[in-house]
Amino acid sequence: MGLQFWRFAAIIFLFHGFCFAEKAPSYTFVKDATSAPLISYYDYIIVGGGTSGCPLAATLSQNATVLLLEKGGSPYENPNITDTGNFATTLLDPSPTSPSQQFISEDGVYNARARVLGGGSVINAGFYTRASLRYVREVGWTESLVNSSYEWVEKKVAHEPPMLQWQSAVRDGLLEAGVLPYNGFTYDHIYGTKVSGTIFDEDGHRHSAADLLEYADPEKLTVYLRAVVQRIKFTETGRAKPTAHCVTFYDHVGARHRACLNNGGKNEIILSAGAIGSPQLLMLSGVGPANELRKRGIRVVVDQPNVGQGMSDNPMNALFVPSARPVEVSLIQVVGITRFDSYIETASGLSLAPSWAQGLTRDYSSFLNKTDIPSLVTPETVAEAVETVNSYLNGTIRAGVILEKIMGPRSTGHLRLLTLDADDNPSVTFNYFQEPEDLVRCVQGMRTIIDVLNSRALSKFRYPDVSVQELIDLMVNIPTNLRPRHVVGASISLEQFCRDTVMTIWHYHGGCQVDRVVDRDYKVLGVDGLRVIDGSTFYNSPGTNPQATCMMLGRYMGLRILHDRDRISF
Repeated sequence: MGLQFWRFAAIIFLFHGFCFAEKAPSYTFVKDATSAPLISYYDYIIVGGGTSGCPLAATLSQNATVLLLEKGGSPYENPNITDTGNFATTLLDPSPTSPSQQFISEDGVYNARARVLGGGSVINAGFYTRASLRYVREVGWTESLVNSSYEWVEKKVAHEPPMLQWQSAVRDGLLEAGVLPYNGFTYDHIYGTKVSGTIFDEDGHRHSAADLLEYADPEKLTVYLRAVVQRIKFTETGRAKPTAHCVTFYDHVGARHRACLNNGGKNEIILSAGAIGSPQLLMLSGVGPANELRKRGIRVVVDQPNVGQGMSDNPMNALFVPSARPVEVSLIQVVGITRFDSYIETASGLSLAPSWAQGLTRDYSSFLNKTDIPSLVTPETVAEAVETVNSYLNGTIRAGVILEKIMGPRSTGHLRLLTLDADDNPSVTFNYFQEPEDLVRCVQGMRTIIDVLNSRALSKFRYPDVSVQELIDLMVNIPTNLRPRHVVGASISLEQFCRDTVMTIWHYHGGCQVDRVVDRDYKVLGVDGLRVIDGSTFYNSPGTNPQATCMMLGRYMGLRILHDRDRISF
């Protein structure tokens, strides 16, 4: 990019920093959708106020009118969202107004999608780390603009975490296990063991993507909460291609509203509804596999067979480690980035284990009653596992979890509509470990976790009479998913352990991938006036956690769109 672009970006940065400055949570431009007019007009309409949508809206508002539609509520309304210790409570909240919308994939794995302003950065474990330089180059992004966009994000949300007992022990255990070198504190994605950033500040308070709206021009941005977008409307008269021009959305009392684009060839609708919501809304609007759409009675605008394809979820496997001594409340801070592309992470001191196990027990028992799938995990063994966990906790939270996530993954699946309501979950299949390479990485990662558990650094936390095999058996007995279980005990292989106990780490992506559904400018192929800018465009999850890159992408593409819109000369 030329000097003209950087002058433009510098001016936008100055305006962002000094002119507008409304502070969270006191945004005057954030309103309930019930206050929306029946029809309104904007230069840009963004569907989805998540990790990409918020920075995108803030950036575009510097030189255009912007409407941001979010189907959930405000993160500032819910005190459980704010603090580190409430992570599990928020993530597992099944209520209709929860910021976490639960779903179960067709693979039998529990999952969740964000339903709140700020998206996944409101319900996740807060780990902040950039994509690798290799990833940036493979995608084809401009490195200098990527770096400045990350920095723009980091000024508002990223912090260096405190390193207390458990996290320090796992860090040292990773080094003993050979995950070298030690890279200290860094946001960069590099081989070895490191401490990375967090979106929790020193007081344990969360700073989500919603905080990036502090950069917005409050005179040019409107945000409607509890606004469920059901359809994108296209006009085809006198056009070479169908052109997006309006969206239809409903508020929480069921009133229908329309938002349309102002006249002008540069104005656009942008989907930032995430890897579930963006392909789902494209299909509901008539852009997707023609046969699937016709089965649902949806008029085909563009036959686009790749919409909803390439769905991937990075599988997570873990060992729960009851501790012989108190541990701090900590989420993900330390990571071991191995050369076989498995990432080892840890958390501790959460009130996750009992409620998690008990809640899954109810679902698992219901599942067994409805199927004939054989499983060695009976209600009795589940109850025994829960009792074991509770006996170690003994009224206090004395445990950690060490987990591994594989890079990529190679295995992919698909998304299908179940209903014509955008507020409902579609059917999603991820095909965990379908590709042998993913399973090999999982086994290598689990072996590394075992080495960490056997390290000198972890010995002070381990119960001496509890073997690693018993920890493996404990995980196999807890219904972490709805998949059938196999042999428990010394004969179970790590390959089978990976398959049987797989969980999500909530890093799913795909469904609207670059060069398949969108072009390199994230414009939807086959139509005009429509882009997708979020994790649904990814082929692989960037780095050890994608949230930093999703936020960066919103800023990065916002700057590029404004530059192309205005072509300012200096």
